[in-house]
Amino acid sequence: MMARATTVNIPSATSGDSPRLHIHSDEAGTSLIEFAFLLPILLILVLGIIEIGRYAELSIQVASAARAGAQYGAQNLATAASSSAIQSAAVNDSQIPACGSITTTNNTPGCLAVPYPVNAYQGQGYVLCGCSTDGSGSQPVPPGATCPASCSSPAHPLVYVQVNTQAIFNSLFQYPGIPSPITVNGSVQLRVGQD
Repeated sequence: MMARATTVNIPSATSGDSPRLHIHSDEAGTSLIEFAFLLPILLILVLGIIEIGRYAELSIQVASAARAGAQYGAQNLATAASSSAIQSAAVNDSQIPACGSITTTNNTPGCLAVPYPVNAYQGQGYVLCGCSTDGSGSQPVPPGATCPASCSSPAHPLVYVQVNTQAIFNSLFQYPGIPSPITVNGSVQLRVGQD
């Protein structure tokens, strides 16, 4: 930065004028030029913040939709078997309209898909079956499509509901190194309450 030559005139206390500070700069307009250089950088930062906010909002909605669908299905065995009600719970929570074919993978921006898990019981629905731990400290059998699960004693069969959600995020602009569109996924697996 160049040094600025500044003249300051301060009236004396004996004069009848009210005291005022007068500053004269030899480099008038320098601030405007500096602002003109910084404005594009500031605009890029603001656009980046807006894009991150849009992506975060969509991610939260998609994850929340998966949680709502899984919570509905995990109430009991009857709700776990109701695929359409699980889909409705997910879509109603997300505030994103459902895709035309809600159970297939989503390729359409602006809509929510709730596809069936690939390892679901009988290839459709959101029900998975597994086993509890056997008490020996071993890990439980991961949930899968075999229902009821064959468990060795003392383990017992468990029923799970898994809801996957998916939406497409389109950015406002194309950015180098960032793919567009971006698929946003949510997945929640909960154990079904069995009374």
